[in-house]
Amino acid sequence: MSKVSIRELSYSYAGSPEPALSRVDLELPEKAIVVLFGPAGGGKTTLLRLVNRLNDLVEGAARSGEVLLDGEDVYAPGVDVTALRRRVGMVFALPLPLPGSIRDNVVYGPRLAGVRDRARLEELTERSLRQAALWEEVKDRLEASAFSLSGGQQQRLCIARSLSLEPEVLLLDEPTSGLDPISTAKVEESLLALKSSFTIVIVPHSVQQAARIADRTAFLLAGELVEVGEGQQVFTSPRDKRTEDYITGRFG
Repeated sequence: MSKVSIRELSYSYAGSPEPALSRVDLELPEKAIVVLFGPAGGGKTTLLRLVNRLNDLVEGAARSGEVLLDGEDVYAPGVDVTALRRRVGMVFALPLPLPGSIRDNVVYGPRLAGVRDRARLEELTERSLRQAALWEEVKDRLEASAFSLSGGQQQRLCIARSLSLEPEVLLLDEPTSGLDPISTAKVEESLLALKSSFTIVIVPHSVQQAARIADRTAFLLAGELVEVGEGQQVFTSPRDKRTEDYITGRFG
């Protein structure tokens, strides 16, 4: 069953001679990791940002097609964009902790949404940090500055901050691009555990990472969705020569 359905989605930035996305059709299944991979400029980040409407304020851009969340068009008139972004969280490549403590970072979203019950906030803090595989490392220093954490810990904190709003879909744009191999492995382990509860859509930082974690794989090239496959299929037996050429390093 698809959690998100992308239908005939096209998108162009003002002044760009070529579309960022061209008639993309893609199903994002529930409780799975969907990997979007391909060379820079292929439209991966644009596609992520369109799922929770982060591109709404981009001037002069043109969009057509549909993005359906549980069958409802997220671009339909009257959609509450704030509520949509609670359901569809996003984590960026660069960890961006907020000023304040580790605890403050995790409960920032719930507090903004009006949660005041201390027991509820404590529950969300522990659960979100456990889901992000960070609890055991920080449980005794929740009042410490978020900036005292390592880069890998900061990234997992940002994941925990998104999870505290109890989203249904989690979008990640190269979340391990600046991390060392050990931190990268910890983030990947947390994502593999999280997929039992969430739909995860990730732009990986390498083909190798894509192959390690994908339940479903989509290859984008110059705004076109070239190929989609289950799990390892795209990496082991690509159907399109362009996919094979990219995976084997002939370009990109």
